[in-house]
Amino acid sequence: MRAGTGWRGGLPILAMALVVVLLGVLLWLLHHNEAEERAETLIQDVLWVEQDLHFHLTSNAESLTRLANRLGREGLSSELFYAESSTLIASSPDLRRIVLRDAAEKVLRAAPPANPLPETEIAPDWHTGFILARSLGQPVYGAPFWLGGESGVAFDVYVPVFNQGQFVGMLIATVSLDEMLSQQVPWWFAQKYRLEIVDGDGMVLATKSQLEVAEPGLSHQVRFEPPGKGLAIVVTAYRQDNDLVRNLLAAAIFGLALTSFLSLWALRRHMRRRLEAEQALRVEHAFRKAMEESLTVGMRARDLDGRVTYVNSAFCRMVGWEASDLIGSVPPMIYWAPEETESCYSMFRAVLRGDAPPEGFELTLCRKSGERFKALIYEAPLIDSEGHHSGWMASILDITERQRVEDLSRQQQEKLQRTARLITMGEMASTLAHELNQPLSAIASYAAGCLNRLEAGNVRAEELEAPLTKMGIQAQRAGQIIRRIHDFVRKSKPSVAPCAINRVIEGAVGFVEADARKHGIRVTVIPDPTDPWVDADRILIEQVVLNLARNAVEAMSATPWFHREIDISIRTADGQAVVRVADRGTGITPEMADGLFTPFFSTKEEGMGMGLNICRSIVEWHRGRLWYEPNPNGGSVFLFTLPTKET
Repeated sequence: MRAGTGWRGGLPILAMALVVVLLGVLLWLLHHNEAEERAETLIQDVLWVEQDLHFHLTSNAESLTRLANRLGREGLSSELFYAESSTLIASSPDLRRIVLRDAAEKVLRAAPPANPLPETEIAPDWHTGFILARSLGQPVYGAPFWLGGESGVAFDVYVPVFNQGQFVGMLIATVSLDEMLSQQVPWWFAQKYRLEIVDGDGMVLATKSQLEVAEPGLSHQVRFEPPGKGLAIVVTAYRQDNDLVRNLLAAAIFGLALTSFLSLWALRRHMRRRLEAEQALRVEHAFRKAMEESLTVGMRARDLDGRVTYVNSAFCRMVGWEASDLIGSVPPMIYWAPEETESCYSMFRAVLRGDAPPEGFELTLCRKSGERFKALIYEAPLIDSEGHHSGWMASILDITERQRVEDLSRQQQEKLQRTARLITMGEMASTLAHELNQPLSAIASYAAGCLNRLEAGNVRAEELEAPLTKMGIQAQRAGQIIRRIHDFVRKSKPSVAPCAINRVIEGAVGFVEADARKHGIRVTVIPDPTDPWVDADRILIEQVVLNLARNAVEAMSATPWFHREIDISIRTADGQAVVRVADRGTGITPEMADGLFTPFFSTKEEGMGMGLNICRSIVEWHRGRLWYEPNPNGGSVFLFTLPTKET
């Protein structure tokens, strides 16, 4: 199909090329015919002017012959000579002078009169012409000669005078070539042609026009007889204006043809590129269509008025309606849940105002079957090809299953955290029981002392005030221990509230101090003097600190007693509260460090491997970070951060 299209696409160019060739041939034929016609016209005009000059010279020669005959009969009459010569010169201005010589070559008279004759008007070889005319007995033309000055070139006509067959004299008429051309060549001829009389060497002797031929056109040459002597008439045609017009017309035709050819070629190239672009567009459209059909994300486009202009297959499957049912619809949409109409309208108006949350928003939508589902919607401006805002494009995700999984995961995580707290309390039960036993023992001791004093009967009320007060203090201490354990174990749902991180850490340390004293470990807490506050769940953060502190206690079971210490410090840096828990235990190898926070990875023989993983989840839920560093003094350092709250 491509080859056929290319062949057909080349036909207009081929046709235009043929038109150009035919136009060229036509113009050449026209030019050739016109040139032939002009050449024929030139030849005819040259022959005409040659005949005219020939007739003029012949007529003058005949007039001179008649005068010579009369002079011969009347004995070279002076009156006859002047009368007839004046008439001839008047009728033929090219006759510059007529001279009468006798048989002895002596000048008898001249018209116009001149005595003596100017040397410049005497031909250098007049004697030769004289003898030749006398010998032939008929008019003879002499060679051209220069008159001098601006008089130009002339030649002599020798006419013999006889009286009853005896030679008695010679009429010599001097003819000016320039004057002859001026008088005999008509104006129309001079407008069309430049006429020149040249000698045998090509030298110009006389010319009709003084204009130079800038670009010679056609030219024709004929012999000039009489007077002969190698003279010739050369006629050159002026280049006429119609040549320029014709050339401009031809150039315009060829220019238009070339422009048409180039236009067709450019159009053919454009069409080829357009076909290629259309093919690429079809391929791209098919690719995008296939990609669109494979999407699980619903796509919906709306114009600036909120009218649906496009939906993809995924969105149709999501809501259970056909595209024809959705395109063109306006609020309230058929996939809005009736109980959510107000919230849907509110978000619809926010989108049209351009106030849609960039992080997306959730809505409850309704399928055609009536089933509700949760949808996460991202709205973005729809920009057309000219860069104008033409509507809104929405990406819609069905997050019903994801929310169910997230809720289940959250519930499991909360259960796991609670279980971890229970396990922690179980592992610390003996230590807590020992710590609880102290206030109970003190209460029992104070109670026994008071009873003994009462039984003795010699006690005053003010004497019992001090032990009873101490009993109350120990009871409050025991209640505080029980209440703290109860809150730590009972906590199930996260409750974020502003809290002082120093007090949270100190409260968590209170759980582990007894166990640390039991193992001979010193616990040092260095609070942040700026007393930073954080938005956090106090119980969860206490669980993190407690887990890290217990790990530190267990890590120092083999550490010498004078090195057994846990340093817990709080500081603020870059808007973060940084909590550091350092021990002097056995430390962690680099190989084990990579898997510290992996579920079910433990460095203890009987550990579950969930403690650090839960701690990291809690910290990251609070938008913080938990990591490990080796202690330069030996042991391990665990650090976590929490965003501080501006006070």
